Amino acid sequence: MSGHAERLHALRRPAVLVWLIGLLLCALVIGRTSFTADLSAFLPHSPSAEQRVLVDQLREGLVSRLILVGIEGGDATTRAALSKQLAATLRANAQFSAVNNGEPVSEARDRQFIFDHRYVLSPTVTPQRFSAEGLHAALGESLDLLSSSAGLFAKQLLPRDPTGEVAALVSQLDSAALPSSVQGVWASRDGQRAVLVVQTAAAGSDTDAQARAIGTVRRAFDAAARTVPNAASTRIVMTGPGVFSVDARDTIKHDVERLSTLSLVLVVALLLTVYRSPRTVALGLLPVLSGVAAGVAAVSLAFGAVHGLTLGFGTTLIGEAVDYSIYLFVQSAQTARARNANPSESLRAWIAAYWPTIRLGVLTSVCGFASMLFSGFPGLVQLGLYSIVGLVTAALVTRYVLPHLRGTQVAIRDVSRLGAWLARATRVAPRLRWLLVLVLVGACAALALHRNGLWSRELAALSPVPAKSQALDASLRADVGAPDVRYLVVIPGATEQAALEAAEKIAAQLQPLVDSGVLAGFENPARYLPSNATQRARLASLPDAGTLAARMRSAVEDQPIRVKPDLFAPFIADVNAARSQPLLQRADLKGTSMALAVDALLTERAGQWSAMLPLRAPASATTAANQPSLDAGPIRAAVEHANVPGALFVDLKAEADRLYVDYVREDLHLSLAGFVVIALLLLVALRSLQRTLRALAPLVAAVLVVTAGFALARVQLTILHLVGMLLIVAVGSNYALFFNQRVGAAEQRIAPQTLVSLLVANLATVAGFGLLAFSHVPMLETFGLTVGPGAMLALVFAAILAPPPDHAHPAAA
Repeated sequence: MSGHAERLHALRRPAVLVWLIGLLLCALVIGRTSFTADLSAFLPHSPSAEQRVLVDQLREGLVSRLILVGIEGGDATTRAALSKQLAATLRANAQFSAVNNGEPVSEARDRQFIFDHRYVLSPTVTPQRFSAEGLHAALGESLDLLSSSAGLFAKQLLPRDPTGEVAALVSQLDSAALPSSVQGVWASRDGQRAVLVVQTAAAGSDTDAQARAIGTVRRAFDAAARTVPNAASTRIVMTGPGVFSVDARDTIKHDVERLSTLSLVLVVALLLTVYRSPRTVALGLLPVLSGVAAGVAAVSLAFGAVHGLTLGFGTTLIGEAVDYSIYLFVQSAQTARARNANPSESLRAWIAAYWPTIRLGVLTSVCGFASMLFSGFPGLVQLGLYSIVGLVTAALVTRYVLPHLRGTQVAIRDVSRLGAWLARATRVAPRLRWLLVLVLVGACAALALHRNGLWSRELAALSPVPAKSQALDASLRADVGAPDVRYLVVIPGATEQAALEAAEKIAAQLQPLVDSGVLAGFENPARYLPSNATQRARLASLPDAGTLAARMRSAVEDQPIRVKPDLFAPFIADVNAARSQPLLQRADLKGTSMALAVDALLTERAGQWSAMLPLRAPASATTAANQPSLDAGPIRAAVEHANVPGALFVDLKAEADRLYVDYVREDLHLSLAGFVVIALLLLVALRSLQRTLRALAPLVAAVLVVTAGFALARVQLTILHLVGMLLIVAVGSNYALFFNQRVGAAEQRIAPQTLVSLLVANLATVAGFGLLAFSHVPMLETFGLTVGPGAMLALVFAAILAPPPDHAHPAAA
């Protein structure tokens, strides 16, 4: 039969047809798949109430929509001109809800709004305030201001605001620390950088929208730089959650493409060295590509999107899934040479002798990754599902598709000489058991000495953000005083008014803590939009015109500065008008800076309203890391005393760290459960406790040594290291099983062709996993540093711990 006719015949095989149809379906699914780098994929399915606050803040919170912009280089005049032009361009773009650079663009609107609504905004508006005694005291305070630095402003307002409501409200709203200003725009503390705070209209979790917004900022800066003189030496820097998310997605995409390509090149070069045939190499890669396609399609169907970290496993799968075709081609070809058998006979011999061992290795890998399917974190479930589907697909394609596609001739280099050398090496390897024992004792000692600091206890350990970017973020935040929303009081409400009323109750309990110094301050949406009930109460405190005029005549008596009562006719008219004005609504805030605050602090989702009160810790209360901290006890007591159902005080950092500790604890338990299932599977398949322990020993030893290496290097372990250890067990199980396999009673040692296939498979695995150690993504780097050395150690330890020849038994089917 000619080669062309042979290939056509192979394509008509049922297994091949099923495979081709499956690839087509996978391609259709992948074509519709979206990819994400959102850290929320590694947040829990069913969070607690506190964790739900954390999840919402990471996805759509106040800070998640901020982009901090810095303009560096050039002189102060150039930076200021660029800042003003950039801000003007962005303010006209609907992608941004706020752009602040220190220019007083909304100051006039804010002051007018405060003036027009001062009697419903001011918390000092009470019946006592507008009694004769209250008016006398308030007027006295206003007259005292005339001799201060604010005297001109107070004199202008005195006829219309003798009680000082506007001055008090402006002071209250301007109480937050603002960045320094150079030539009319915000600048860094050293004056060498112009800074802007940009708030996107889209949520921080919308990575595509964030990417578009970031691109718009860059283009606007480039356009400004072309028109501003001496701007050639300037550059723009940006940071913030949206920037991090976009950068992480792009970096993961770039690294996956770069490392996958490099890994594929190395694996192809290795296979060409062994196979000597591009056709055989291409056939050997088919299980890999099939596994990647099936894994991505399965995750897409199950989750609707594929995380970049999961996609990074495509690189690792190249290294492991190619092992199966290596076993098929190398072992069957060398068997054919040794027995002078035709390809069909050698294939049947390979299936009978080696497929049961490979199948058992695949099952152990599935058991290991299956534990991840029960995780409460979607990201780990994605990794587990991807790995299981990918490996099973690769194994099935190797067993049922490749034999039909390879034809009667498979070009394989004669590796008998290498096999003979490896056979001699494996005969010597058991003599090194004493050295292995010393290494394991040292590893256990290292783990014991570093046991307290072995695991990271902070969610930040999973951050895909490089240290350099984190440093820039900290610098820009310090420059602009951007909010570090760590402490929150979150208040649910059935309606907007219910949420505002509850926020006012809790604010009344928190204010004494501010007065006593326990809190530096707090934000409250009801400060800018009081509830209707509060507004009605304040308006009810205003007396009618006649009563107010009589009280003002009394209030001007005995003042340090003599004033005529008729001076306050505008005040009486304003109060009388306020008594009948409609209540302040959310739409009335449009165009003011207060509208942005209310939008950020008063939100509605799925019919449920939430008011958020961010708390500021006093500068005097700092942690060992020089970060402001709060004593949670008095705050929790204040929240409870307000008697608002469902109100929560949340320390987001503490909650994130508690979440991560639960994360690690859960997956340690799941991993141990997976290991127990693997042990039981091997015990059933091998029908021998001794052989089961021999198969598990090199895997445990490899994990212990790699873990000890991290401990000695003072690298704290994260959940990603744990996943890497699962991969060591998954990869190494094949090596251990082959070293425990005996093909027949006459063969007292592992066959040379099997040793060659294991070496080539190990090199391919290390090429796939080890290259991840050079990734710019900390998460992928972790996999590379864990699995690369672990795979090599698993092979070496399997050879050292291999049973002596007199323990030979046929492999279990």
